[in-house]
Amino acid sequence: QAEKKLPPQLAKVLVYDLLFGKGLKCGGRWKALARRHRARLEAELARLKVQQKVSRNEDLLAPAASPTASQLPRYVRVNTLKTCVEDVIDFFKRQGYSYQGKADSLEELRAISKKKFASDLHLPELLVFPSQTDFHDNLLYTSGHIILQDKASCLPAFLLDPAAGSHVIDACAAPGNKTSHLAALLKNKGQIFAFDVDTKRLATMNTMLMRAGVTGFQLAQQDFLTVDPRDPKYARVTHILLDPSCSGSGNVWGSGRDPQSGSGQRLQALAGFQRKVLSHALSFPALQRLVYSTCSLHREENEDVVHAVLQEQGSAFRYAGHRGSQRRGRGTGCCGARGTQHGGLKLKLFTSISSSLPVAAKENLQHGEGTGTRAAAPRKRKRKKQQVK
Repeated sequence: QAEKKLPPQLAKVLVYDLLFGKGLKCGGRWKALARRHRARLEAELARLKVQQKVSRNEDLLAPAASPTASQLPRYVRVNTLKTCVEDVIDFFKRQGYSYQGKADSLEELRAISKKKFASDLHLPELLVFPSQTDFHDNLLYTSGHIILQDKASCLPAFLLDPAAGSHVIDACAAPGNKTSHLAALLKNKGQIFAFDVDTKRLATMNTMLMRAGVTGFQLAQQDFLTVDPRDPKYARVTHILLDPSCSGSGNVWGSGRDPQSGSGQRLQALAGFQRKVLSHALSFPALQRLVYSTCSLHREENEDVVHAVLQEQGSAFRYAGHRGSQRRGRGTGCCGARGTQHGGLKLKLFTSISSSLPVAAKENLQHGEGTGTRAAAPRKRKRKKQQVK
């Protein structure tokens, strides 16, 4: 009876979350129903991969993609905890790739083909390769010197921009690419608290972080909403990265699917959860900057959530400035990145929120609490090189 009442579009969302997304975050009968058929669904997924001669789930989405989606470049983030951009470029040159230098335009990134690659025009540690380039057996990937991470996924940590020595929370951390990016920005100095509710995903994340050379992190199998902001261990947390569960409508942009499809009831439930978790994050006493991001197209999960929470906060927090992104509308304070404007990004919506404390009060807080933070201003980072042989 439950299966007969399940709306087709909701069924698609549940299957996508179960097999391709971050797992089932819903509860009740729909979650139980999806789990009941999990073994059959996974068997069908395995059969499809054999038929299509692919090894990764993501590759199954490519045949249904639009012509523009099939041309999206492959992004690779250099892990500066283990090496530097210059050494990685030299390594790929020795493997027969031709380095094109730093791209001057998005058109250049879209035109990359064959064994050519370039540096991204916005993020200095990001290299761009032709679509479908496979690095899973590459020495740099297996040793943790490079991270396979879409540009849109790199933007939240880049915007959060914590100084070395800061205490940072990654509220919805698994699978851990953003956590490793935060560690690189921190230069492995300070502390990262990472939370996720899924045991298997946390175990995988721990392995990935160790391979990437990340230190100074604490993983907790815990719902972020149950974390006590007044716990003394979080007294020095000044930066929070919040990438909560969402509809995932941006993940399938350009794939021939309708990003506006799905249950309106589910959207409202997700938006309610997102408002709750954002409000909770803003309650940490020493917080100075928070980046809220989703991979959803829906305004209900983005601008509406942030606007409602900031209205509740009064003057305590404000929208911060943004760099290198497309504004989602005047006065919204939210920015977006999507394929046609950014040379092949999966869609990501994000906003940066800063404390409205006066500068003097922030300085007193830093000296009193020993946070070791500083104003979010551009800075030069020295690279500790590790030769890649």
